[in-house]
Amino acid sequence: MTENQFAEQRVRDNLLRIEEDLQAACAACGRHREEITLMAVTKTVDAARINAALDAGITCIGENRVQEYLGKRDALHLDGVQKHLIGHLQTNKVRQIVGQVDMIQSVDSERLAQAISETSLKLTGGATDILVEVNIGGEESKSGVDPDQLEDLLWKIDELKGIRVCGLMTIPPIFTSDAEKRAIFSQMRKLFIDIRGKNVDNVSMDILSMGMSGDYVQAVLEGSTLVRIGSALFGERI
Repeated sequence: MTENQFAEQRVRDNLLRIEEDLQAACAACGRHREEITLMAVTKTVDAARINAALDAGITCIGENRVQEYLGKRDALHLDGVQKHLIGHLQTNKVRQIVGQVDMIQSVDSERLAQAISETSLKLTGGATDILVEVNIGGEESKSGVDPDQLEDLLWKIDELKGIRVCGLMTIPPIFTSDAEKRAIFSQMRKLFIDIRGKNVDNVSMDILSMGMSGDYVQAVLEGSTLVRIGSALFGERI
């Protein structure tokens, strides 16, 4: 077995373990596995390993950087695959990515939402699906809207014709205990449910994107509908 073949087999083995974890978590909280989308996070991952995951059944990928995604997109087996941008997006990169992915998960300001909306209408004539990123831990080092300002932001962008708000996304603080992880995810879930009850016109709370390689089980137990898995699937970044 070549080094590439070994790496691709390891991806397939990791995917089986992740699936077992997701099945167990769903059974523990009375949910159906079909309720959760497993996203493969492809930051710094080569096309061969990404394709191994896609060929093994992954149907959703997330990329952090615009240029990295565009640079390797043509080498990927993307038929029927959802493509998301999950990293921080600068307004000067909006024109490069609108129309190239199915969803932008990291919208955290009226200015960025406006730029996406205007560009979507100009380039595609339609709307781009987005998630609003929430800084649930209030960390200065992370992007995302403050939970207390979320509703105000949603009311400001609800009339933009070139976007559709499909839910919320968060990157929580790093915790070591399962109890701490579940507590912060529970806060996010409550915020998600609260916003759903507001019935903002252009906002549908269909997706709650939370949980990564170190905490996806706890996220599912607390209501995540989309987990973003990178290192647990592909190995540590190099």
